[in-house]
Amino acid sequence: MSSGEVVLVLNAGSSSLKYSLLQAGSGEALASGLVEQIGEPSGELTHHGPGGDHHRTQEFGSHEDALRAVLDAFDAQGPALSEVDLSAVGHRVVHGGPLFSSPVLVDDEVVAAVEELVPLAPLHNPANLEGIRTARRLFPDLPQVAVFDTAFHQTLPEHASTYAVPLALREEHHVRRYGFHGTSYSFVVGETARFLGRPVEELDLVVLHLGNGASAAAVHGGRSVDTSMGMTPLEGLVMGTRSGDVDPALPAYLHRELDWSVEDVDRTLNQDSGLKGLAGTNDARTLVERREQGDERARLAFDVYCHRIKKYLGAYLAVLGRLDAVVFTAGVGQNAAVVRAACLAGLEGLGITVDPARNEQRPGGPFVVSPDGSPVAVLVVPTNEEWEIARQTVAVVRG
Repeated sequence: MSSGEVVLVLNAGSSSLKYSLLQAGSGEALASGLVEQIGEPSGELTHHGPGGDHHRTQEFGSHEDALRAVLDAFDAQGPALSEVDLSAVGHRVVHGGPLFSSPVLVDDEVVAAVEELVPLAPLHNPANLEGIRTARRLFPDLPQVAVFDTAFHQTLPEHASTYAVPLALREEHHVRRYGFHGTSYSFVVGETARFLGRPVEELDLVVLHLGNGASAAAVHGGRSVDTSMGMTPLEGLVMGTRSGDVDPALPAYLHRELDWSVEDVDRTLNQDSGLKGLAGTNDARTLVERREQGDERARLAFDVYCHRIKKYLGAYLAVLGRLDAVVFTAGVGQNAAVVRAACLAGLEGLGITVDPARNEQRPGGPFVVSPDGSPVAVLVVPTNEEWEIARQTVAVVRG
């Protein structure tokens, strides 16, 4: 793959459009930006290009309006898309359901299939589709590629992906574990193998993707064999605003006792729980600061958060049977040394140890947190989902 192949990566949300212009071979970002509050009177576009930052406030009535404004920003602040030999557009799609185990070239059939999967991701797939449809209209001659967050986990063995629910729910309504953050895992697993200088096929890893959304994955020989998120991104670890694991009977209890609707439960567990529900903030930096100042709610939230991570780490060590490395990634995983130390405290008997001085490093690239000679390496490997989407896009276009 030459560094010169340029891909426009789009991540369309319900009221936002995030974009990056990347050289797929090198990962160099030529420009990036974000349009927020699409459909609101006071929309905002921020573009970071070689000509400097460009900020624009106006009403963006649709994703097409937003993308047209982005194209204007490229013309004004660079780089001009006509001059960079744009080769393709890569789209992040949250849910590929049981249909997509790899990135695909977008055509009418793919659009229809992603639309069929909307019930599995009603908050995400419609927005992703809007981004795809808009880009196909504005770039009719460019190949478009859909890269799915769930695809990496399509290698889960049946016993790990199956929920113990009636057959009709599993077969007719696709109720199963799918997992998410797959684009990040794909990138980080490859970078971990390169950093360790070992073939990915030889490695057993537990990867901890800790951001505002958080998940864990057990990876054997480059293939996901278990992961903490399930049919939706709600299951698993404690997150910024999501509860993670709770008793499945909790929604019924809240309905009986508080007369909560399905929408009330869904909103509370997804938007008002997690660290926010425990401590009133979903910002890990604020949480750590308050904990250090003796705030009791922050202390409890921190302890619950780290305990859940440690529990999944132990479970995945049992699933794998052996472990070469624990890998931290994403915003919290890469930057919060105190979280890494707390998650792994007391695991020395399993060969998992943190060197305090190394743990405080922040070199920017991958680095080792464990002492020399540790049976299990502990690593920090920064993720780059946009670059991974660009690389997968080029690979699909090349065919």
